[in-house]
Amino acid sequence: MGILFSRNRPKQADDHDTEVKATLGTEGIREMGKDNLTIFMGQSSETSDFIVDCLELWWDENKKRFSHINELVINLDNGPSLGSHRTQFIKRMVEFGRQTKLNTKLIYYPPYHSKSNPIERCWGALENFWSAAILDTIDTAINWAVNMSFKGKNPDVYLVEKTYEKGVVVGKKELKNLEPFWKRSEELPKWDVTILPVPT
Repeated sequence: MGILFSRNRPKQADDHDTEVKATLGTEGIREMGKDNLTIFMGQSSETSDFIVDCLELWWDENKKRFSHINELVINLDNGPSLGSHRTQFIKRMVEFGRQTKLNTKLIYYPPYHSKSNPIERCWGALENFWSAAILDTIDTAINWAVNMSFKGKNPDVYLVEKTYEKGVVVGKKELKNLEPFWKRSEELPKWDVTILPVPT
């Protein structure tokens, strides 16, 4: 099973937009082969915890469809909150692997190649769909997202209301204890990481 995971940063408002009530950041998961799209919108900071919480929510909603798999492949861009060097992200992914009992392969697009990620087409479709709409409330933004069509399907859309703390770092001792749960590719150690449900 392969999925694409990406974020779409909120656009900065023009200086004449005086009615802004909230800013929404978005995360997206696109299932390869089926083109199912799930969009998460959050008002808090984009952090490792936010990203993995979105993944866990997606898995909880879809795990029955994938009860036959034992490996999940996730293609990611190189955002600062989900890089393989981000200790909190790796910690949360280890927790996800242990909970789901899945091998989880994290495959990263090289720097400045996020446009090669097929999920970027989803963001283009969403931006074209809401085009010149006035997204002056959270409900308005969500309703537009719910009603967009991508590959003939409407996405599942979730609002994540939790507030996330920025700058969470895993200590060296705790990180050392987690090391048996992941391994890096010898050829591409930064861009190919496997999270293991049981320690090696």
